Formats: sequence, structure tokens, C-alpha cells
Amino acid sequence: MSVRAVLCLTLAVVMIASRATGTTVKELVRLRGQGESVLRGTGLVVGLPGTGDSGKEPALARPLAEFHKNSGNAIGRLEELATTRSVALVSLSCVIPEGGARADDTIDVHVSTLGTAKSLKGGRLILSPLIGPYKGDPVYAMAEGAISIEDGSTPTSARVRLGARMLEDIAMPPVGDSFDLVIRPAFAGWSSATQIAASIESLYRADPMSGGPTVARAIDERTVRVFVPEAERVDRAAFVADVMSADVNTALLRLPAMVVVNPADGSIVMTADVQIGAVAITHKDLTITTTIPAPQPTAFDPLVDRTRWTGVQAPAAAGGNAKLSDLLAAFKQLDIPVQDQIDVLQMIQKAGKLHAKLVID
Repeated sequence: MSVRAVLCLTLAVVMIASRATGTTVKELVRLRGQGESVLRGTGLVVGLPGTGDSGKEPALARPLAEFHKNSGNAIGRLEELATTRSVALVSLSCVIPEGGARADDTIDVHVSTLGTAKSLKGGRLILSPLIGPYKGDPVYAMAEGAISIEDGSTPTSARVRLGARMLEDIAMPPVGDSFDLVIRPAFAGWSSATQIAASIESLYRADPMSGGPTVARAIDERTVRVFVPEAERVDRAAFVADVMSADVNTALLRLPAMVVVNPADGSIVMTADVQIGAVAITHKDLTITTTIPAPQPTAFDPLVDRTRWTGVQAPAAAGGNAKLSDLLAAFKQLDIPVQDQIDVLQMIQKAGKLHAKLVID
């Protein structure tokens, strides 16, 4: 292998290792006042195959009659809509991402039934206004489009993909002489706040002991306050960009071990360092089978002892703790359902033997 190839390979390894332990401020925080916001509204889903609300319900009949009137086909009496089963009255919500939205942006719309409709499958949302969360807010967007059912077990909730088109800008407040960075919950902690502040400080002060005005300071476990230096105030946007792109060594954040479970999806995600103390487990149909050799055992006649418990314990060299990944691997071999695995994790946590933060998503 040539010297050039060795150098390239070494550089690639260094870059991969650096990326594994480093990230940027932007991935850990958001600017205060620039979080997500929600638009809301009500609308009608049409074209349902007999699974909509009853036309006898005034809550549906009134807006449906108004729709006909605006379309040039006024209804004389609400009773004329009594046999309708192809329309559903729905609630609409639209999550505006961090950083806001601009006119003509398109965003997904969440749709949920408000009445007795059994399913929204096959329907289409007709043009509906979306307003802000507070009374008197203006119309920020209009929503329409084909209904997409995401979970077949709950056909009364759905999505219209990119169904909301913004009519007005939703802009975030401008940055002043100082601003707060809010640390995302998964990274919250005094060590995180201190390290993020130090990373920002290092951009403008190579030596923290050299004096001069403070640029960043940890306020609490989730807040870092940043002060815009006098020389940077002519271009605050560039200053914020530099702050958000500052490198942070995640190994120095000293984040707690974490296990995230989603019972609906049947998924378990954990950090690599999760450990559990010595425990004995019995749960539902969990059965451990131990074959005990007889004095004169044969392959066809072993003695079998069945018990509904299993011990999980680490060797002495491991400090009395075992890896959670080993327990989950054992569950997989025993074909234990994911929901039962989640139940066991919750019991281990209650017993004080799960050395990690358990998050139920």
C-alpha cells in the first residue's frame, strides 16, 4: 500500500471517529421563541362510501348546507340532507416547523373525525381555512387534498400529505443583543449546558481566562444565554449561524443512559451503555426450561425442570451489572412478545435495577 493510500485511510478513520463523538450546537438546541406552532380548523371530508356522519346530525348538516350555498346549490331545508352518509365533519391541525413557514410552503395536515363517521378511507378534504391557536387569529393557510389513512386500526384519523398551503408568513422574532438557546429534552443537563456554552465561548475567546465580555453562559439545565458581541451586531444572522454551527464533543456532555420504547409500534431503542442490576424475572408465559442430566442420561430421556422465572446477573468482574442488550437478546431467543418485554422493562425500572432513563413514547 502506498504512503498516499495510508495517509488517506488514516484521515478517513480520524474523520469517522471525530464524527462519532462530535456534533454541532444546532443539533442540540433551538432558539427560544422559534419552536413549533400549530394551526387549526374544521372541514368536511367528502366522497366516503357510506362511512361518514349521518345527515340527520345538525353539526354536519349546517356546514354542509353552507357548502352547497357557497357552491351555488342552496339547500331549502336541512332535512334534505338527512340521508347523507358520504360526508364527515373533521378537525384539522397543521404543525408549523421550527423556524416558521413562508407563503406558498406546503405542510402535512392531520385530520380527525368530530362526529359518528366510522372511517375516512377513500375521502377527500375539501378546501378549508386554517387559523392560529387563539381566538381572533387570521387565516394563515388553506387545506385540501386526498385522505391518507396511516393506521388501519384507527381509520377515523388520517393525514393529507402536503395538504396545507400557506397564505401568510409565520416568521420568528428577530434576534436582539442577546438570545437564549433551549436545549432539547434528550440532551438536557448541567453538563450539557456548560459544554455548549464553552463551545460557543471558544469561537471568540481561545483562552477563557483571558478576560473580556462573556459570549455564552449556562443559565440552567436547559438554557444557554448568548450575548452578541458589539462587533458582531452589524450582521446578527452570520453570528447566529456561527454559533449554531459550533462543534460540541458529545462525549463531554455526560448524558444519562436511555431506553425509549414505543408500545404502539412495538419498538425498543436504547443507548449502547445501558446496564441492569441483578434481578429475577417472572412474567406471564415466560418459561425457562432447564434440562437436568439423569444419573444415566440418554438423548431420548432427559429430566426436564420447568420454571417461570429466570435470573439475570453479571459476573463479578462486571461490577454487579449486566447489559440490557443481553436480556433483550434472551427475550428474542425465547420469542417473548415486544409488549411483554416493555412490561418487564417497566418492572425492572420500578425495582430500581434499570440504570437508565426509561422513556415511553
